[in-house]
Amino acid sequence: MPLSLLRSCLLGLAATVLVAQTPLTYPVTRKGDVVDDYHGTKVADPYRWLEDDRSQETAAWVEAQNQVTQAYLGQIPERKAIEARLTRLWDYEKYGAPSKRGRYYFYSYNSGLQSQSVIYVTTALKEKGRVLLDPNTLSTEGTVSLGGTVFTEDGRLMAYSLSKGGADLNIWKVRDVETGKDLPDELPLGRNGVGGWAKDGSGFYYTRYPLPKDRSALTGVFKNQQLFFHRLGTSVDKDPVIYERTDQPDWGFGAGVTDDGKWLVIYQNQGTDRRSRIFLRDLTRPDGKVEPWLDKFDATYRVVGNDGDTFYVYTDQGAARGRLVAIDRGKPEPKDWKTLIPEGPRRDVLAGVNLVANRFAATWRIDALNTVRLYDLKGRLEREISLPGVGTLAGFGGRRQDKEAFYGFTSYNRPTTLYHYRFDTGKSEVFRQPKVAFDPAAYEVKEVFYTSKDGTRVPMFLTHRKGIKLDGLNPTMLYGYGGFTVSATPRFSPATMAWLEMGGIFAEACLRGGSEYGREWHDAGKLRNKQNVFDDFIAAAEWLIREKYTTTPKLAIHGGSNGGLLVGACLIQRPDLFGAALPAVGVMDMLRYHKFTIGWMWKSDYDCSDDAEGFKYLMTYSPLHTLKPGVSYPPTLVTTGDHDDRVVPAHSHKFIATLQACQAGPAPVLTRIETNAGHGSGKPTAKQIAERADEWAFLVKNLGMQLPAGFGR
Repeated sequence: MPLSLLRSCLLGLAATVLVAQTPLTYPVTRKGDVVDDYHGTKVADPYRWLEDDRSQETAAWVEAQNQVTQAYLGQIPERKAIEARLTRLWDYEKYGAPSKRGRYYFYSYNSGLQSQSVIYVTTALKEKGRVLLDPNTLSTEGTVSLGGTVFTEDGRLMAYSLSKGGADLNIWKVRDVETGKDLPDELPLGRNGVGGWAKDGSGFYYTRYPLPKDRSALTGVFKNQQLFFHRLGTSVDKDPVIYERTDQPDWGFGAGVTDDGKWLVIYQNQGTDRRSRIFLRDLTRPDGKVEPWLDKFDATYRVVGNDGDTFYVYTDQGAARGRLVAIDRGKPEPKDWKTLIPEGPRRDVLAGVNLVANRFAATWRIDALNTVRLYDLKGRLEREISLPGVGTLAGFGGRRQDKEAFYGFTSYNRPTTLYHYRFDTGKSEVFRQPKVAFDPAAYEVKEVFYTSKDGTRVPMFLTHRKGIKLDGLNPTMLYGYGGFTVSATPRFSPATMAWLEMGGIFAEACLRGGSEYGREWHDAGKLRNKQNVFDDFIAAAEWLIREKYTTTPKLAIHGGSNGGLLVGACLIQRPDLFGAALPAVGVMDMLRYHKFTIGWMWKSDYDCSDDAEGFKYLMTYSPLHTLKPGVSYPPTLVTTGDHDDRVVPAHSHKFIATLQACQAGPAPVLTRIETNAGHGSGKPTAKQIAERADEWAFLVKNLGMQLPAGFGR
């Protein structure tokens, strides 16, 4: 450890009263005798029985763990004030950006504390319109959530999905927009996805996985996805298969119809790999066949639009940070492409392109900050939409014939403000600006850069109250993800706002594995490079300490899903560095993740234990397998949901059982298991508030925080 860092740590320890802990008595977790052989190496899995999410023994274990956790959290006096403040901060009007189809505008709206947002429809932007779909009426606990919505070209019909308990399994229905009534057409429960309607609204294209043979919907493996077409008024059982590949069970599909209605564009992907193939079907020919077009699987390809047989395609082929090209259908080789928007400088990434108002609306990401630039159809720059501060600008979706667009700006201290943009004038007007119960101007958001272990320059966003002292005594939450091309960009959360009001600093590191700097940034954090992600996160923590924002006893780390893996790996690799850890719905068993639901898709980022070399590498960081008995780990609160069918709860269950068995120090290592909840999507507002109140209360106690006077009133 560098001398300056050691001095900073000692200063923080001397100035901070360490939190006294009383050792907890955890529920007894039965150890089994399961041992697996991985390429000649024996690996014990004593808590394999916790993978059975339907067994009475697992249910009893979940209840016992929750009782210990709730008893611990219930005696933290600040929790009630935290929940009260969270509730007040959450209670503001939330609007989604409108989308226009035909004469209708559709948008989502939440009055503040509604469990689920409501879909509204209007024909005049200045009028609120009427409720088209209210998911809150579909369950007493608000646990039925709305997923995707897909509208016909004329806006007369809406296909929409519903799921229960936060599960990825869904059903799809079709609603008549004018009457507000559902048609008889319905896709049954499954992993379904509607890609787009036929141009005339006669039916829609959708994908579906066959349900596992054992019907274990929450844990069974899903493969062999198929693409169907459903014609309205016909039986779903008779829907024709448009495309499938029984010889490629790992292939997944998505489909959409071009704006001119001529082409069905079929995307083929494999797991979470950024690469894709494109197949085309000529819809003007009754006997049109699905034909391969861009099928080398060497890069990302997305059709933005077309003029006849000329397609405008976003790709990172030959441009790791993205470009827009024009491709003639009959000349798919790169040598025949015409570049319209070239790859940007080293710090600039072309993150995506929409064709709207007969222009290309291009989202550029520059040092992890989004902006939008408008280009004509020849790729000539028309104008740039300027950022009103350090934050994220996103939107400009729509159709080619539209004359207007909507976009939003958000940051850590600013809820999303929606803007209405007119292409004829080139001017933006505020469309919806939420009224919130705090002063955004009292906080500052800034971007800093630090150096990781191997010398890589990494961005990080910091948010805190203006005028804080850099004395190493600030409670700090370091958040990260680092995977699957997900970029860390500023966004608002009432929970983060509450943390800031509690006197905390919020830091989010833009780790490798995301796409902040394009394909190479992602590649540097996946497969055998995964340790780079953990090194980036650890280096961020060390920078925060070295710059005297905080010290170890005041530093918490937080992340969910792949970010839960990140937190789990880092708290094990550097238990001395963190004052508390909050791994949420994390991928903790890196040897068996691919054996559940869609986990096999993640092989492109993680590698797989079925491969001998992959097994060796995964064993170097798998949280479940790198825990060691006799180590004093930091206070840890693991969170998961019992209906999580993406990262199954067994990951968190087995991890916390092992952590409790290994823990040598007095710091609490607990789990909070939400019932009737999944991976996070669709979680009712009340459950979100309660979960955050528990997490923040856990940090208040374990970081030795003193809440400001009057907090929560």
